[in-house]
Amino acid sequence: MSVVLYIVIAIVAFGVGLLVASTLMRSTLLKKSEGIIKEAENKAEIIKKEKMLQAKEKFLQLKSEHEKECQERNNRVQQNENKLRQKEQAFNKEVEELKKKGQEFNAAKEQLKKQADRLTVRQQEVEKTYQESVQKLEQIAGLSAEEAKAQLVETLTEEAKSDAMGKIMEIVEEAKMTANQQAKKIVVESIQRTAAETAIENTVSVFNLENEEVKGRIIGREGRNIRTLENLTGVEVIIDDSPDAILLSCFDPVRREVARLSLHKLVTDGRIHPARIEEVVAKTKKQVDQEVMEVGKRTCIDLGIVNLNHELVRMVGKMKYRSSYGQNLLQHSREVANLCATMAAELGLNPKIAKRAGLLHDIGKVPDDEPELPHAIHGMKLAEKFKEKPEICNAIGAHHDEIEMSSLYAPIVQVCDAISGARPGARREVVEAYINRLNKLEELAMSYNGVLKTYAIQAGRELRVIVSADKISDQEATQLSFDLSKKIQTEMVFPGMIKVTVIRETRAVNYAK
Repeated sequence: MSVVLYIVIAIVAFGVGLLVASTLMRSTLLKKSEGIIKEAENKAEIIKKEKMLQAKEKFLQLKSEHEKECQERNNRVQQNENKLRQKEQAFNKEVEELKKKGQEFNAAKEQLKKQADRLTVRQQEVEKTYQESVQKLEQIAGLSAEEAKAQLVETLTEEAKSDAMGKIMEIVEEAKMTANQQAKKIVVESIQRTAAETAIENTVSVFNLENEEVKGRIIGREGRNIRTLENLTGVEVIIDDSPDAILLSCFDPVRREVARLSLHKLVTDGRIHPARIEEVVAKTKKQVDQEVMEVGKRTCIDLGIVNLNHELVRMVGKMKYRSSYGQNLLQHSREVANLCATMAAELGLNPKIAKRAGLLHDIGKVPDDEPELPHAIHGMKLAEKFKEKPEICNAIGAHHDEIEMSSLYAPIVQVCDAISGARPGARREVVEAYINRLNKLEELAMSYNGVLKTYAIQAGRELRVIVSADKISDQEATQLSFDLSKKIQTEMVFPGMIKVTVIRETRAVNYAK
């Protein structure tokens, strides 16, 4: 029992000890926490006082700045008021001056009105005197003023026409005497030294077939083959009742050639379906592009032209598939280039520049796009784009007189272009267009007074006009020839030149009985 009692006493003592210790620790912690709280309160009070001081200083600073700004604003307002007051005074002064000037102006206006009234009266008197003088002169001369004026104008007009035609004839004769012989010599030597083939190479528009069965295979089921070919080449394929033939219609001869070669490959191979058509057309386009570049390079090599831009070389090659009035454009350009070189050498100019200008003069006829420009102007712009020399660009643009000629190479190219186009057998025209041109030539000549008959001869290269000797004099016949040639140049388009001959003859007829 004693042991249990000791254990109980020990437990009680331990519990009492714990209670006393916890009480002491709690009192100690309370004292420390109170000290910490008090110290924190003191620090907070100090910080509060510092912040209040800073706020007061900031307030005072802002107040002083605001007062300063208000003072400056008041000063500016005062200055503006002073300026406005000064302007108002100046404005009032100007108003007073304007009032004075207005009064002076009104006085001057009244004075001018009085002077105008006096001048009107004087003018009426002068007009009356003039009318009386005219009436007296009309009575003396027996003619009215309008009739006299008309006679005077008619007389002066006839004298001016006569003098002008005489002067023109003198200038023309003098120019012929000095220039005609040398010009003929240069042109003849150029033509003789430049041999040109007269055969005409044409692009093909008709594709011939071995039999009619091939037409159905080309058309395909529900027309899918022909639609695919037209979409890929841009060429209209016309299949009609023509036996063993298909018509390829397109404004671009290169596209037409691609379509023709593609059709030839498809018909030869026998496999004709959309996928095969697409493959063949793609290969043919590459083949034609390569051929165009080869033709351009070969042409430049043959003519001795170097350092030509590859785009211009390609356009030169495209000329092979273009024709003008049936004359192949590439052959025409080569011929013009050789003629230009020969003529430039005869004139002491650089034949290489002339040959280059002659080759490129019709480059505007084979553009990749379709600009709304004359081919000469478009060709000049292309040459400028690819850094050709200014004299070459001018010769290209001026060979149809669209722009002013600025060098001697321009008239050389123009003359050689006319020589190549006007050469017999070089060009041909559609019969209907040819007949229309002849009829229009004769109609233009018949539109003039005094013309009896007109005849278009030598395939439309000469127009002979027979006039009445009673109505037209020799000088008027010369004037008629000049006017008619200018009108033909203005209103008609034709290859080469047209000679206008006016014939006036007087016949005396008697009969022996």
